[in-house]
Amino acid sequence: MIIKLKNTLKHTAIYGLGNTATKLIGIILLPLYTKELSVSEYGVLGILEITIIILTQVLTMGQPLAFLRYHDLDSYILKRKSILFTQFSFVFALGLSFHILGQYIAPRAASFFSRPAEFTHFFKLCIYIIPLQIINILFLNVLRAKEKSSLYAIVSCLKFTTILVCNIYFVAHLRIGVLGILYSYLTGEIVMLILLIPLMLKEMTLKFDPGILNLTLSFGFPLIFVSLANILLNMGDRYILKFLVDYKEVGLYNLGYKFAGLMNMLLIQSFTLALLPIAQKMYGKEGDKRFYTKMMTYLMFVLAWTGLALSIFSREIIEIFTSNRAYWASADVVPFLVLAYLFSGAKSVANLGLYLTAKTNYIAYNTIGAMILNIGLNFILIPKFGMMGAAVATLLSFMVLFFTTIFCANQFYRIPYENSKYLKLILLSVILFLLSRVSNEMLPWLRIMIKVCLLTGFPFILYFFNFYENMEIETLKKNFLKIRQKLLR
Repeated sequence: MIIKLKNTLKHTAIYGLGNTATKLIGIILLPLYTKELSVSEYGVLGILEITIIILTQVLTMGQPLAFLRYHDLDSYILKRKSILFTQFSFVFALGLSFHILGQYIAPRAASFFSRPAEFTHFFKLCIYIIPLQIINILFLNVLRAKEKSSLYAIVSCLKFTTILVCNIYFVAHLRIGVLGILYSYLTGEIVMLILLIPLMLKEMTLKFDPGILNLTLSFGFPLIFVSLANILLNMGDRYILKFLVDYKEVGLYNLGYKFAGLMNMLLIQSFTLALLPIAQKMYGKEGDKRFYTKMMTYLMFVLAWTGLALSIFSREIIEIFTSNRAYWASADVVPFLVLAYLFSGAKSVANLGLYLTAKTNYIAYNTIGAMILNIGLNFILIPKFGMMGAAVATLLSFMVLFFTTIFCANQFYRIPYENSKYLKLILLSVILFLLSRVSNEMLPWLRIMIKVCLLTGFPFILYFFNFYENMEIETLKKNFLKIRQKLLR
């Protein structure tokens, strides 16, 4: 099992490099965005980004995960190339149809906004971006299935570089704001597709198999609702904030969400990319449940510690990234969203019992239920508390989703998760965060020192609560001695 754990960690780190490269663009360019865009314009960008993500995930029709599902099944090994061609043909046709229809709808949809000509241009660019993303997501999942994490990272980093350079040109040089950011996204998707197409042609056989398509659609169809509900659960509150408040509140909330989302993009998404293909191979073999149990525990530990760091230093980090004081209030929502992401990360592992037994319809039921709860809570809390209400609604919804997922998954494939350890992690994180708040009115150097001490003490305090197993303590001691010996040489 140790080998499998190390293998998962290795792929997580590599996926993390590739996944983070693309996703971090919004954080790295924050000084530029907050200088060139007003808070309201940043809110418009947030709405457009969410719309792109929603439509892309719906139009993939669950095909990327369906490819992962059937890639390693013995009965489909000889059909891998025809499976990919069949799925590619389907998503290409779907994307092309959407593009043609979108060109007709875009001007009419833009007429509902205050600046119809500008929004027509925005929407038309989105209509180019979305079909490209659909194909790229399928191709990236082919690399995942083949555990080509290094290639995944290289392609993602090249896309990141393209978007970065284009942003500097369009936003910093030409100063065309939101329009320039969308042009940059479009160019990045084109570059990624050009890089992936030659690799994918080698993985295809020109054979369209309707039977395979029916199979992958049956598996993937419930995942459409999972994707849509999951995105609305994560991001739908931006629409409600715009409806009930204004674009400025959306902009502040969007910035706070991006910083809390660092935990998601750096850790959760990278871990999930690595875990699912490996978990699929482990399923039914000796030690599989022990492997899944420890993966959950280690993920929760890392998320709790990282989340504590983001929460404690949220205001300091945001002040570093933007000198525009109008954005600083966004730090208030970060702790609530970080805790929500902790439950979201745990849910990604808890879902294994449903993915592995092909009970994806229950994933859909759970996620849709949490989305409905989230929408209801947003309409109750946002009118009174604004973006803070949206943050609390997100936290409560993710907590409910985690517990319902654990319950459902255990009905089909029971995994003995270490629940008492998770409770210790969460309680200690909350207590240390509340203690850090006491230092907020102190001198900056003293405040930073106290926060660093609280953060550093987190793993050591856990020792006194019997969090670690004897084997884990011995392994840590051996690794510490090895590092010490190398340093002394």
